[in-house]
Amino acid sequence: MSEIVFEAVSHRYGERHVLRDIDLRLSERRIGVIGANGSGKSTLARMINGLLTPTAGRVTVDGVDASKKGAQVRRKVGFVFTDPDTQIVMPTVGEDLAFSLRRSGSSKAEIAARVQEILERFGLEEHAEHPAHLLSGGQKQLLALGAVLIRRPSVIVADEPTTLLDLRNARIVANALDAVDQQVIVVTHQLALLDTFERVVVVDEGAVVFDGTPEDAVPAYRGIVE
Repeated sequence: MSEIVFEAVSHRYGERHVLRDIDLRLSERRIGVIGANGSGKSTLARMINGLLTPTAGRVTVDGVDASKKGAQVRRKVGFVFTDPDTQIVMPTVGEDLAFSLRRSGSSKAEIAARVQEILERFGLEEHAEHPAHLLSGGQKQLLALGAVLIRRPSVIVADEPTTLLDLRNARIVANALDAVDQQVIVVTHQLALLDTFERVVVVDEGAVVFDGTPEDAVPAYRGIVE
């Protein structure tokens, strides 16, 4: 597993402090991040692969600074957004998966093989030539996840990947995340997703207020929001 380290990390939007003095060392295989809306949890997640830069402190992945060497870190850390439409950029499902490998240096044959592997893995093989925007919400999120996994990162960060989905599709996406071999960090409001996780970090008003097992962290979170 990779080691993700937050060292005295703070972040501001204008005068508003979103994160304050975060110190974390994350190395478990399955890690959840929970908190109320506006607590800072998505900001924290986006710093892991350099999508956001701390205004103070630093975030490293296996010793590499995510702000200074973002491209290097993003080869290791894949990011899945809440809304898959923000990640789907090509007209068809197959083209969108192949687009993720455009700068990989892989041959056409290797790209085709890896696209087929992802299509079969997520039950999208019948949709390879279909317009990506006509997929169901769950299928779109599986495509977004597949487009990240096809690059074979060692870490997956997913920011509320089931929030826009109905119960059935949320379960499908949750099971897909649970089945990946990579280290996974999930920001979520869906507390049932955390049952099999090793560690859950609770964020409130920009600070880590609890850090432990799901059995302990979820009641702590409920105590804050209820």
